[in-house]
Amino acid sequence: MNNKTIVLLQAEEIIKPLALEHVPQDSDVEAVIDQWLHAIATDSQFYCNPDISKPEKLKESVISQLKLRGLYTTRDAFFNEVFGVLKLKPDCDNKFRFIDLFAGIGGIRLGAQSNGGICVFSSEFDSFAQNTYSYNHGEHPFGDITKIQERNIPDHDVLLAGFPCQPFSYSGRCEGFEDKTRGTLFFDVLRILEKKRPKFALLENVKGFKSHNKGETMFIALKALEEAGYEPYWTILNSYDYGVPQYRERWYCVAIRKDLGITDFSFPDLKDRKTKLKDIINLSEDDQSLSITDFEKERIKYHFDNYHKQERVQHDNSMYEPHTKKGRHGVFSFLKADGSLRFHVGDVAKTQIQEAFYASLETYAPTIIANRVPKLWDIQRKLSVTESLRLQGFPDEFHFRVSKAQAYKQLGNSVTVNVVQAIIENIIKN
Repeated sequence: MNNKTIVLLQAEEIIKPLALEHVPQDSDVEAVIDQWLHAIATDSQFYCNPDISKPEKLKESVISQLKLRGLYTTRDAFFNEVFGVLKLKPDCDNKFRFIDLFAGIGGIRLGAQSNGGICVFSSEFDSFAQNTYSYNHGEHPFGDITKIQERNIPDHDVLLAGFPCQPFSYSGRCEGFEDKTRGTLFFDVLRILEKKRPKFALLENVKGFKSHNKGETMFIALKALEEAGYEPYWTILNSYDYGVPQYRERWYCVAIRKDLGITDFSFPDLKDRKTKLKDIINLSEDDQSLSITDFEKERIKYHFDNYHKQERVQHDNSMYEPHTKKGRHGVFSFLKADGSLRFHVGDVAKTQIQEAFYASLETYAPTIIANRVPKLWDIQRKLSVTESLRLQGFPDEFHFRVSKAQAYKQLGNSVTVNVVQAIIENIIKN
């Protein structure tokens, strides 16, 4: 976070010597310092090693030292010192506390924060994502979650985790479902749930998680949540239904602690497909680095010069070796009813392989992923970083200080804020 106040800089100097002995392996001292400052500002629990100091006593001691130096008067005043310069600040009077695991750049955090939540702990392994997270949320995330003891993590009401899809162990049929998850990052979610007992957990993964290893992976995950004392509810939601022009299907799971007596949960069921790419595009954008290649422009032009002659336009494939798929089956283009332009190899259903896809201003974008940025045939360029932000439901106030390539990668790996916001709104109703 830039533009820190003098009070905040002085507070960090006082806290750092105390924080050093609480830094877990593969995390930075800045993570502990930021967590403590935020905990004081939001009246939350400290992250700490209880063998060294109990969180309540440690917090009292730090606040006393800040008071002695005139750096702390009231919580409201200190909240303004900590969060005042942030454009994406939380509410001072929060409704619930959450932790943000596998945090990325904080898309899930923004969805929770917009519902009145306050983040009390965050963890992200990638240093570039940590950079972006810190810049926008004023908090340097902790590092490798596998090196962090669950007992050290602050108390919270909701656990949020966009965990990676990893295969589980399928050997030893007598072992428990939790044991089958050992060695995966999902196991770290389980051990935190079992120790800290938050009321709810919201988990996110790719759509393919439900069918991974013929459904066995999801089955084990859901059974392990049940063994941990939670009732899981899952569904597939599409970002396109939640006010952004992106066709992005993802797996979401809400796990509810069984002793709460909540016997049902309903996911939001929005069907808002009115937003088009033209609603998020800056038509005056003149960054030439966004332009598609001359080769792409030429074959798009060829399509529209010839599409009135045949539904699927066949392109010259003489440049490709005869033994390749393109050389053997040919390259075709097809303008879909929704206005998107698809290039594919082969004109028979069983040989068709999508080779390129172009959206248009009047339609939606395909899923943005780490190594693919949506392109539009009618404006002949790819989306800018700002437009990609909007595609994921991030506000324009969100900024990057990494390369464009990193920014696109981080957005492709993130969640759509609107979807998370809607799910958490339903969680709060419970």
